[in-house]
Amino acid sequence: MDERGKLEKIFESFLWKSRLVVTIAVVFSLIGALIIFVAASFDVWHTIIDTMNFFIHHNLSKEAFHSKLLSQTIGAIDLYLIAVVMMIFSFGLYELFISDIDDAENTAVGSRILSIHTLDELKDKIGKVIVMVLIVGFFKRILHMRFNNPIEMLYFSLCILALSLALYLMHRN
Repeated sequence: MDERGKLEKIFESFLWKSRLVVTIAVVFSLIGALIIFVAASFDVWHTIIDTMNFFIHHNLSKEAFHSKLLSQTIGAIDLYLIAVVMMIFSFGLYELFISDIDDAENTAVGSRILSIHTLDELKDKIGKVIVMVLIVGFFKRILHMRFNNPIEMLYFSLCILALSLALYLMHRN
């Protein structure tokens, strides 16, 4: 074997093994997802405590309580969806660069959700969840808006139309 062939083989071996650096992103994305899941669960816990306090003490008006309850619940949903994005990203990177997840292939859920064979599939799955995060975030902000003139209502209607169109296009294929 000539010198060039040997150097090429060593370099290609190094290049192929360098893909394992993706493991750092996989691990930290998974840790980030777990942290966000815990934070969202604490938000739900605080919502439960606030609900019990409302029924015991009646310290807020019914409308203020409902607004607070919806805001907290939508905030928790938002965090859960972001955690799901992080998990899908983590699983997708692992499957694309490291190895298939054997345990996932043996389950119906794993074969549907975690089956990622190309970067386009990963982007598509993450993109769909990110659109849902944006929609949930939009509705969280809308809860606290006051409309003072007709043009604001028109903008609000156009936003809802744009979100509906995004959902339609997302589920069309």
